[in-house]
Amino acid sequence: MKSDISDYRKSYLKGFLSENEIFDNPLKLFNKWFDEISENNPEIEINAMTLSTIDNDGFPRNRVVLLKYFSDEGFTFFTNYNSNKAKSILNNNKVSLSFFWEKMERQIIIKGRAFKTTDDISDKYFKSRPLGSKIGALVSSNQSSVIPSRSFLEDEFKKIKKQFENTNISRPINWGGFIVKPIEYEFWQGRENRLHDRIRYNKKDNKWIIERLSP
Repeated sequence: MKSDISDYRKSYLKGFLSENEIFDNPLKLFNKWFDEISENNPEIEINAMTLSTIDNDGFPRNRVVLLKYFSDEGFTFFTNYNSNKAKSILNNNKVSLSFFWEKMERQIIIKGRAFKTTDDISDKYFKSRPLGSKIGALVSSNQSSVIPSRSFLEDEFKKIKKQFENTNISRPINWGGFIVKPIEYEFWQGRENRLHDRIRYNKKDNKWIIERLSP
């Protein structure tokens, strides 16, 4: 089965990125773009980002996760430490994050190293989660493992919900956060005729080097 989609084309006309409107610190530009997207597109899940890792067999693997905190320290998300993504990170902590905000024709790609967050940070976030999400974390304690059916999941959910009916649910020890500490950012703004704006920040000797890249 073949499909020819070579005629799918779109002109990018919604913005530009010049050296006059960037900052010495890439996080300030990230925050500016994040706020602009959030204000103009309340319907999208703006904190959805693609996390790329290298599996134990040497293949790259991508999946969408949700950003929960960001600061000068890095970008934090939460997961099951038994998951494929967590195992990959613990084996090779070089990762990439990417955000694609189609409505404003923007991408941000972040390269860095991932580290487990402290127990305090993981506990604080887990405590803030809705009850259903807490139960879900217990149901999927062996995340990425093969299960017999959808009904198996639903039955486990009902059983655990009843078990903790009148009890607070504490964070499982195999669930917590990772923080990605960036060494490189690339800000991409779509432009007409494929002459896209690409501004890269590279961290060298604790300073950010700013460069424009060819599209």
